[in-house]
Amino acid sequence: MSTLALVLSLALQASPPATKPLPKPAAQAEKKAPAEDVAAATQAWHAERLKRLQSPDGWLTLVGLTWLKEGEQTAGSAPGSAVPLPSPAPAQAGTFVRKGNSVSFQPAPGVASTLEGKPFTGGALKTDEKGAPDVVRLGTVSFQIILRKDRLGVRVKDSDAAARKQFPGIPMYPASADWKVEAKLVPDDKPRMISVPTVLGHAEEMKSAGTLVFTVAGKEYRLTPVGEEGDGELFIVFGDETNRDTTYGAGRFLEAPLPDKDGRVVLDFNRAYNPPCAFSRFATCPLPPRGNRLALRVEAGEKRAGEH
Repeated sequence: MSTLALVLSLALQASPPATKPLPKPAAQAEKKAPAEDVAAATQAWHAERLKRLQSPDGWLTLVGLTWLKEGEQTAGSAPGSAVPLPSPAPAQAGTFVRKGNSVSFQPAPGVASTLEGKPFTGGALKTDEKGAPDVVRLGTVSFQIILRKDRLGVRVKDSDAAARKQFPGIPMYPASADWKVEAKLVPDDKPRMISVPTVLGHAEEMKSAGTLVFTVAGKEYRLTPVGEEGDGELFIVFGDETNRDTTYGAGRFLEAPLPDKDGRVVLDFNRAYNPPCAFSRFATCPLPPRGNRLALRVEAGEKRAGEH
């Protein structure tokens, strides 16, 4: 299921504090990779990140989201359509029908659409609840059904979207070995779920993967990653004091490898990246859960590239 970005906290919107930023974390030289290796690795990682972002189905192509009501709703590029589609789509593209937690789509007569590369003549559509949803394509325009709590929405993308065609890139902090920090993953005493707020105004219950404990400039910090059993990595939604000025106001994402046999995890903040809601107001991003806003300036990773 794709994880879950509207209202930012007033604290994150405030002016940057007048106090001096904390120094970069000190570390033993023998535990750090050479700075030039970190820079090269970060550059390679970011190139792949931008490649995915700019792909024909990447987040830069997200152009619409409509929450479905019960019953029939027309879709198309014509004004007044219940489910608006961008102009490359037909004026009357078809009709969505919601019945409880089920959604079907019936293309209008003469409208050519495909599903998994084959002609699609209508029927029920699989949501993203349990993995990859069905994606119906109408030329450069595509749509899929997403489930958020009890809401079913039509997520619309356009591979010719201006945001993709005119993408200027994402500024980054200079990569630094100082921001590759060793953490200890402390497992929970028993399995627990945590409440993760979203930009939609509600919270999602997600499984805690434990608590990451690490030190920066002699001070201890903690972050709670989330994930399901079988996930190949830890996923962290965090905020920090740079959200006030140089990084995205709602926080950033970070992925980390699973811990070694001793519970050690390397947090490479050089790879902290903007959530999809930094690029589109139609994304449904998670926000940092309680305890995941660091009283620290994490001057590493991606900088602010937009606000939605």
